[in-house]
Amino acid sequence: MQDPQNEMLTLGLAEAQALAEAALRHAGIAQEAARMTAEALVLAEADGLSSHGLARLPFYLAQVHAGKVNANAHVQLHTRGACVRVDADHGFAFPAVSQGLEVALERVRELGVVLLAIGRSHHFGVAGHPVERAARAGVLAMAFANAPAAIAPWGGHTPLFGTDPVAFAAPRAAAPPLVIDLSLSKVARGKVMLARQQGQPIPADWALDVHGQPTTDAQAALAGSMLPAGEAKGAALALMVELLTAGLTGSHFAFQASSLFDAEGPPPSIAHTVLLVDPTFFAPGFVERAELMFNAIQAQEGARLPGSRRWALRAQHQREGIGITRALYEALLPGPARA
Repeated sequence: MQDPQNEMLTLGLAEAQALAEAALRHAGIAQEAARMTAEALVLAEADGLSSHGLARLPFYLAQVHAGKVNANAHVQLHTRGACVRVDADHGFAFPAVSQGLEVALERVRELGVVLLAIGRSHHFGVAGHPVERAARAGVLAMAFANAPAAIAPWGGHTPLFGTDPVAFAAPRAAAPPLVIDLSLSKVARGKVMLARQQGQPIPADWALDVHGQPTTDAQAALAGSMLPAGEAKGAALALMVELLTAGLTGSHFAFQASSLFDAEGPPPSIAHTVLLVDPTFFAPGFVERAELMFNAIQAQEGARLPGSRRWALRAQHQREGIGITRALYEALLPGPARA
């Protein structure tokens, strides 16, 4: 017999937004920050990226209650020419990223290129979302974020780098933006966590144990390190991201950051960087020219543009709603029902 707590419930996106926002407000998060954070998590669900969706919220709430996330964070912005620097004040990343991006998008129209750097922050969420927002405004964007340590330097076995997402988006004339969104581990760490929960083995080329040996044991993999995408090249890219994010903002490098999956320790204090480029300054007609490349890709049988699955899932979930377990639903209800 199925555990009733594993029963799947279907929620409309507006209902899911209200549930998440109420849970955050009940934890003491200010209204606008709660709205932005809930919106980001629900959009992740809509895009089929549930590892970055509502399942994160119980961890978020526990961290607020423990003081690991600053419920009263005051986002501070500093600008100089083409530079926008944001201090997230150990609050959730989404309000800091949104406010910084708003200013950066205004400046890029005038300056052509803008660098946005957000420090003392928290979980970046779906890296493709802020670059998508920029691309919908007609701007090319590339984002980087660091995360708590999960990848060892190539040849080593102690994690020093995060799984460190990298995302890129380009505007299109008559279609959703091109969005490329990936992490620098060979597979998402969430897949290993899921295998552990289900008591399933993992492929031997996903991770190393604490001794630096390939393992099929998910628990040993989580105690060890994830293998980088592209082997030595992926590890080098992760180092690059660490320097472009934590290094540039004075935030924690991956090996200094506390976990995003428990309420122990100090704030993770990680960082994010977004590079914005106005393509019309460099090459008028960029959007039309880019379609030449996109059409050439789509003309090949079996080929598709990155991100196309995301748009299909988003449209489906907008129509049909999203599924979450009864256990998660009840955990997000405010008040005594949460117990």
